[in-house]
Amino acid sequence: MRNTFSSSYDYRIHYKETGAVWKLSTLFLEHLPFGTHELMFLCIGTDRSTGDALGPLTGSHLSESPLFPFPIVGTLENPLHALNLQQRLDEVKRSNPAAFIVAIDACLGKSDSVGQLLFHKGPILPGKAVGKELPPVGDISVKGIVNIAGFMEHAVLQSTRLHLPFEMSRILTRSLQLAFSRYQSKHVNNRHNDTDNSNAWNQIRNTHLRQSN
Repeated sequence: MRNTFSSSYDYRIHYKETGAVWKLSTLFLEHLPFGTHELMFLCIGTDRSTGDALGPLTGSHLSESPLFPFPIVGTLENPLHALNLQQRLDEVKRSNPAAFIVAIDACLGKSDSVGQLLFHKGPILPGKAVGKELPPVGDISVKGIVNIAGFMEHAVLQSTRLHLPFEMSRILTRSLQLAFSRYQSKHVNNRHNDTDNSNAWNQIRNTHLRQSN
């Protein structure tokens, strides 16, 4: 994995917050290198635990979108979880040593933080909530707080209603799709502006040459 931008950042947005999709897309547009083929998404979790399904739900939504061309590892069909995480990370490092990885995972937190989406620089430490020691993942982390931490975390994840991670995954997917669409539009507009500026300069130059003759 390559290094991220030098400045640090740590944002949180509730998935039901007004304008959440646009706000998240702005963060993604600012911090994700959509213009490189090295960008990829590792969506961590398993469909065997409802609370831990945020990652694979998001991965499935993104992989089904024909307008989102980036590699996705971790879906409902092929989840990325504790048992295969190290193997999949090794495969990524071998196939793309310069990969810029966005890691997406569910987590537990305070009761008044449930439903928040956290976005920050640096890796995710998957399995931390349930006491597992797994390798850190990602240059950028996106985490969704799906339930309350502090007591019998594994059981809490197992008993979390699927509705919450499902809705949060929809917001994340729409935000990433919008961010990439905005990147493309900005890129096209910049290219058109460069062309217009070039044409304008050519017109000025040609006019000057005609007048000189």
